[in-house]
Amino acid sequence: MSSIKILEEGDNWIRFLVEGISPAYANMLRRTLINDIPKLAISKVNFHHGEIRQGDDKVYSSSTSLFDEMIASRLGLIPLPTDLNMNFRDTCSCGGKGCSLCTVTYSLFAIGPKVVKSQDLIPVGDEKFSPVDKEIPIVELNERQAIMLEAEAWLGTAKEHARYQVTSGTSYKYHRELTVNKREPNIQRIIENAKKNIVKETENEVTFTTDYPNKYLAQLYRMDSLKVTEDDSKFVFYFETDGSLTPRQVLSYALNRLKTRLEKLRDSVPGE
Repeated sequence: MSSIKILEEGDNWIRFLVEGISPAYANMLRRTLINDIPKLAISKVNFHHGEIRQGDDKVYSSSTSLFDEMIASRLGLIPLPTDLNMNFRDTCSCGGKGCSLCTVTYSLFAIGPKVVKSQDLIPVGDEKFSPVDKEIPIVELNERQAIMLEAEAWLGTAKEHARYQVTSGTSYKYHRELTVNKREPNIQRIIENAKKNIVKETENEVTFTTDYPNKYLAQLYRMDSLKVTEDDSKFVFYFETDGSLTPRQVLSYALNRLKTRLEKLRDSVPGE
């Protein structure tokens, strides 16, 4: 029977233990976390070209120091809050034309001198889709430059393009335990600084787990009495998100996605 235990988590990262699975299933979960999580990202940008007038006497050029393609690429990589209840554009009832069920529209207007940042990207309609990080630089304008554009964002997955990748640093390792004799030098110092890692302690030995990162555990590998054991049915996972989804949202979606895919595979077996 498989189970999941959350070991540690923060706003944009999580570490958890999965028990009762095989290495093949662990790799499936890792690949799902990387490739199959939907994310909202800007995928279409329309630039205003020509003179931009502000007031009665000020005229700005819409040409900037970067090519439009570079600005569009930067916009696509800005993390946006993602609503998993939205439709994928290619399966939406609008037929892919773009509607409120599958598309979020943004506008950007800025005049120089200024460093245009992600905070200048304004969602049209619902403020909940404002960029997660407000300080991401997009382009720098001089005193005679301005930028005006509209952009459309829709759901996608990292299998299509890197701009849709929610997670980073996605990894897993076997559950490992390190047992050493308590007569080893400096062992008391390690015990004091790695109490969270201790899984068993007797009169003569102490056993640590590497499930939680701890710099003091590295000293154990230099001890003559060290005994290392690994369990290939227990895996410690770690990943970070870009802020478009919370770590728990990502994990929950990945597990449901795996369940659905495995059920479809089982149902496709002849005679079952």
